[in-house]
Amino acid sequence: MFLLSYFEICLAGRMSSTPVAVVTGSNKGIGLAIVRALCKKFTGDVYLTARDIQRGKEAVAKLQEEGLKPQFHQLDITDLQSIQTLRDFLKEKYGGLNVLVNNAGIAFKVADTTPFAIQAEVTLRTNFFATRDICRELLPLMKPNGRVVNVSSMCGASALSQCSQDLQQKFRSDTITEEELVKLMEKFVEDTKKGVHEKEGWPSTAYGVSKTGLTVLSRIQARQLNETRKGDGILLNACCPGWVRTDMAGPRAPKSPDEGAETPVYLALLPPGADEPHGQYVSEKKVQKW
Repeated sequence: MFLLSYFEICLAGRMSSTPVAVVTGSNKGIGLAIVRALCKKFTGDVYLTARDIQRGKEAVAKLQEEGLKPQFHQLDITDLQSIQTLRDFLKEKYGGLNVLVNNAGIAFKVADTTPFAIQAEVTLRTNFFATRDICRELLPLMKPNGRVVNVSSMCGASALSQCSQDLQQKFRSDTITEEELVKLMEKFVEDTKKGVHEKEGWPSTAYGVSKTGLTVLSRIQARQLNETRKGDGILLNACCPGWVRTDMAGPRAPKSPDEGAETPVYLALLPPGADEPHGQYVSEKKVQKW
């Protein structure tokens, strides 16, 4: 018979049984709208996270003025220590995690004069590699019937269509491994530094390639969950929120942030017992061909 240590019993006694949701990069834009919707629809604690504590707390205050009750936790997804601090907090207070929405991301403006190689390195570091770090630290905490949503983009699908046939075949493979995907993402960055990315079959969009990588990573992660957590009912998907009026996408976009939040929130709140979608790319609440 397995016996709990005294420390574990004390810890278990302090743990909250309240369900918990975390949204990364959520002090503004689509992330803030996702938190707003979850505060209204999710029966549990909802954590708004931000790199900047002041901006995060201001965002929480804004939602409190609307009568909502989000919690705040500092999180910089590009800082492994920051991720691990959040991981340890969730483990100690809640014994795990029920909903994770990976929304944090960056995009350089079209008119930005930063050299493309630097744009590629910075963009992939955040949108792909940092999101991968978050998943590696937090996915093991997912409770049965947990929901994971990686906010990708139609730009990823568009970038994929602009890749060489060889790259498209690799990215669409049902057997591509995480290690193979990481090598492809690293190769893109290296090819931009050498000035040969177009010759090597890549499109000239760092944001697009980062989101191609994120969507493929989601497919791989779902496969891994099927192998390691079969029967736990955890669903993980990538999605496109659409073209949304944010600092990133500009004022001409047709969707409001609240409208952009609809698909991510739909995936975050898939009912217990649902077995699909899983490992899919979803837009307008519908599974899209990848």
